Amino acid sequence: MASTSQPTNPNVEEEILPPERPPSPAPHTTFAVRGVHSPAFASFRPREMRFPSTHQGMNHIAWSCDGKKVGAVGIDRIVRVWNPEKSLETRSCTTYTGGHIDDADYIAWNPTHPELFCTSSQKDRRVVFWDGRQSRPIQHVPLKFAPAQLNYSPDGKTIMYTTTSRQVGVLTFGKEGEETKEQWHHADMGGKVLTASTATFNHVGDGIVLTHQSESYIRILDYPGLNVIQSTPAHVGGCVAAALDPRGRYLASGGHDSIVNLFDLSEWICIRTITACDHAINAISFSHDGEFIAIANAGSYIDICAVETGMPLHRIPASGPSPTVSWHPSKHIVAYCGQTRYREGGPPPTAWVSLCGPGM
Repeated sequence: MASTSQPTNPNVEEEILPPERPPSPAPHTTFAVRGVHSPAFASFRPREMRFPSTHQGMNHIAWSCDGKKVGAVGIDRIVRVWNPEKSLETRSCTTYTGGHIDDADYIAWNPTHPELFCTSSQKDRRVVFWDGRQSRPIQHVPLKFAPAQLNYSPDGKTIMYTTTSRQVGVLTFGKEGEETKEQWHHADMGGKVLTASTATFNHVGDGIVLTHQSESYIRILDYPGLNVIQSTPAHVGGCVAAALDPRGRYLASGGHDSIVNLFDLSEWICIRTITACDHAINAISFSHDGEFIAIANAGSYIDICAVETGMPLHRIPASGPSPTVSWHPSKHIVAYCGQTRYREGGPPPTAWVSLCGPGM
């Protein structure tokens, strides 16, 4: 299959307007006063890889825990993994096949091992586990419902998943019965039925954050008890994304209302609202140092904003809307993906993967 790798054209397909700047923040929250050096995001040129695919785009992209690999899925059954330090050419990726019988659409890396990851497919209703040192999968776990999202616990031994029908399930790693080898199994949820669009473990692994695209509030549950301990209003029209600050200070949420809210985790109050985006939010991600937040949305751009002030710092032009965005675990590099927009009389849509940051 022919494919190309190229720098992103900032003037791609439509004019990307800069975000509106909110009022000046309090002086004590600025980078200068706090002694924080902000990267020159506007000087970084995105690196884009394109793949012919008229029916759909790349759906999800994620980094390994050590940041040496980035994987993407979405256009077919193949899982593609790159080592950006060596090459970002389209053909330089390592491909993993034989796990799915239909298009894969989500990838998650084990947070404790840089070679272990899993993928899921809504169409074949399975989660497939991989070891990056092997070309074939190490385990398949069939599901009753189509999986939409996967999230590992901090110890890498539990996966919380949501389905397209907004149900929540749990997989755990270990031995059952007379098994001699540890493997993934469906976990007993004690008869409890949970509904959510996304499920995210906290940094300790004893709690989860649930969002629902048809509900205006965020739910916080303990784990493994799965009891609601906090319910916080967040968005008008539904909450679709959540992310935890790596420093443990904030919970960020994004909704259909194009707003990103930052909640103080010690008091559970919204202390900051980011209004830089002009479109509904798709995904959000904190940088490794917790200073920046990347926002993917229904527009053809990624917004980078300062966490402590909410100020927009840079708008990265993209070749189309991105359903996901992910910061590198130790560098100021963002990865995102999607599909070019259909234009009457223009070229057919193509899937794309982009990385933007120093060294790209």
